[in-house]
Amino acid sequence: MNDFKFFAGACDVAVVGAGHAGLEAALAAARMGTDAILFTLSLEAIGNMPCNPSIGGTGKGHLVFEIDALGGEMGRAADRVCLQSRMLNLGKGAAVHSLRQQSDRKAYHYVMKKTCENTPGLRLIQAEICEIEREGEALLLTTKFGAVYRALSVVVCAGTYLNSNIVVGDVSYSAGPDNFYPANFLTDSLKKLGVEFRRFKTGTPPRLHADTIDFDRCEVQEGDEQPVCFSYDTDAKAFCKRKQKRCHIVYTNEETHRIIRENIHRSPLYSGKIKSTGPRYCPSIEDKIMRFPEKQRHQLFLEPLGAETKEIYVQGLSSSLPEDVQLQVIHSISGLEKAQVMRTAYAIEYDCIDPTQLKPTLEFKTVPGLFGAGQFNGSSGYEEAASQGLIAGINAAYRVLKKEPLVITRDMGYIGVLIDDLVTKGTNEPYRIMTSRCEYRLILRQDNADRRLLEEGKRAGLISEERYRERREVFQKIDAEIERAEKTFLPPSQELNEILASLESTPVDTGIRLADLIRRPQLSYKVLEPVDFDRPSFSEEVFARAEIEIKYAGYIKRQKAEAEAFRKLENRPIPQDVDYTQIKGLRIEAMQKLSQIRPESLGRASRISGVSPADITVLLIYLNLNH
Repeated sequence: MNDFKFFAGACDVAVVGAGHAGLEAALAAARMGTDAILFTLSLEAIGNMPCNPSIGGTGKGHLVFEIDALGGEMGRAADRVCLQSRMLNLGKGAAVHSLRQQSDRKAYHYVMKKTCENTPGLRLIQAEICEIEREGEALLLTTKFGAVYRALSVVVCAGTYLNSNIVVGDVSYSAGPDNFYPANFLTDSLKKLGVEFRRFKTGTPPRLHADTIDFDRCEVQEGDEQPVCFSYDTDAKAFCKRKQKRCHIVYTNEETHRIIRENIHRSPLYSGKIKSTGPRYCPSIEDKIMRFPEKQRHQLFLEPLGAETKEIYVQGLSSSLPEDVQLQVIHSISGLEKAQVMRTAYAIEYDCIDPTQLKPTLEFKTVPGLFGAGQFNGSSGYEEAASQGLIAGINAAYRVLKKEPLVITRDMGYIGVLIDDLVTKGTNEPYRIMTSRCEYRLILRQDNADRRLLEEGKRAGLISEERYRERREVFQKIDAEIERAEKTFLPPSQELNEILASLESTPVDTGIRLADLIRRPQLSYKVLEPVDFDRPSFSEEVFARAEIEIKYAGYIKRQKAEAEAFRKLENRPIPQDVDYTQIKGLRIEAMQKLSQIRPESLGRASRISGVSPADITVLLIYLNLNH
C-alpha cells in the first residue's frame, strides 16, 4: 500500500464494493438526498454475477419483491434483462410461490452501471479501499493510491473479495470472483477497529460452449406462458411479449459418480486444502455424491449466460475438483460428451464477519457509522446481499439525516427474517434465505410485499408519489372486492352446478356466498366468472390477490394474531447497560450469549442460540422489577 496520502474529498455516505449489496446501498443513499460515493475494485465488476446468471428463486424471489416494494433497484434491473421467467412451487400454496428469472449477465452489469452513472448525488470511483479508520464522528477511507476520503457513514459490501483465494484441485492463488483483483488490505484495517472475522467458501460451476452441447438429448425447460415481473415499475404487457430463451436439464449418472468417488482424494474439500466453511444448501457436486451415496442421479440445469453469448452455465455442477477430473465428469453426462469448457469451475475462500457484531440496522455496535451488508456479513446469494445493502444504505443515510432508523422485523418481511437471523443467531456457514425460516409465510407472500413495505419506502423517499398513489388505489380495490365477495350471494342455477360438477365440487341447492365458493380448493375467480354477473372491471392483479386473501382468510387471521403476540414480545426493550452477570437465575451460557450479543428487545433475546425459555422468564421478571 502507498505510504503517501492526500485528502481527495468528502461525502455523507461511502459504500465499499459495487456488487448487489453495494449497488442498493449507494443508490438508496443518493436517492435519499445524501452525497454518496460508490467505490469498486473495477468498474467492469459492477453488478457482476460470478455465480449463477439468475435473480430470484425459492425464498429469494420474496426478497426481490420486498426490495422493489421499498424502492430498491434489483427487481427493475432484473426485469429489463430477463431471458426467462418462471414461477416456482405453483403446485404448493401461495405462501411459497417464488419467482425466478434467468438473467443476461452482461446486460445486468451494463444496466446497473448506467443507473449508477445517471443517479444524481452518486459518484462512482474505481479504487481499492485499503484502510478505514475513525476521525472524531467521521470515518476516513484510504485507497491503494493514497487518496483519503472522509465520510459520515460507511457501508462495507466487500462480497467475496476480502483476502479471496481461488482453488482448483492443487492449484490455489489470490484472486477475486472471475479472476478480478482481490482486496487484501481491508481485513487487517477493520480488525484494528475491533471487527471479528471468519473464513467462508463458495464455488461456481463450469461454463460450456452452447455449440458443443447436444441439446436434442436434454430435457427442455420453457418459461411461463404468462411471465411475471418483479417490479411494479415494469411495463407488464411489454414484458409478456418478449421472446424467452429455453433452458435445459441433464442428469448425472453412475459413471459420473464413479469418476468423482475415484478422484475424491484430489478434491480440496476432502484433502484438507480447503479449511473454510461452505454453503450447506448449495454444495459442490463432489459433496453431493459423497453425502448422498444412495442417489442414482442428480439434476443439472443448463442456463444461458446472455442473449449475445454462447456460454452455458451448468447449475448444480459447482466444483473445486482438478480440471482434468472436471472434464471427465462433464463428458460422462448424456448430451455433454463433446462439450467444450469455456470456464473451469472453482472454489473461492474469503473473509467475512461474525454478523452478531451488528445491530438490526446493520450498523456495527462498537463502530458508530460503520455498516456491513451482503456476503461480508456471512450470507450467500445476490438477493440476500441486495436486501441487506438496501437496509444498510437507508440507515446510513438516515444516520446522516438524523432520522429514526429502519428496522424490518420478522413479521414485516423476509428481509426482517434474514437480518434477524444473522444479527441475533449468527451463522457458521454462508446463510441462505428459505421459506422454511419464516414463521409467518402466509402473511409474508410475494404478492403483498408492496402492501407490507410501501410506507417505509415512501418514508425513505424511494417511492414516487405516482407509484405510491397507484399502489394505494390497488389496495383499496382489493379490499372492496373481498368485501363484495363476502356479501354477494349466488343463487343455485344449472350453469353454476354444471361448473361445480365439472370440477368435482359439491353442487348447491340454495344461495351461496361467492367467497365460500372461492374457498373451495377446486374453484377460483376465473371459473366462476360466467355466474358472477356483478363483477367489477378490476385488473387481474386485484382478483388474484383478493382470491388469496379469501381462500386463506382463516389461516391469515390466525397468523396475524400470532404476529401481534410476537410484536408485543419484540417491542419490550432491554436497556443496553444491563449487567447480565448480576441477574440471578440466568444460566451461565445465557449470561455469556446475552452479554456478547446485547439484544435490543426481549424478542431478539428469545431467539439467541443458547438462551432457553426459562432464561427469558427470568429476564422478563428482572425487567418488570427493575425497568
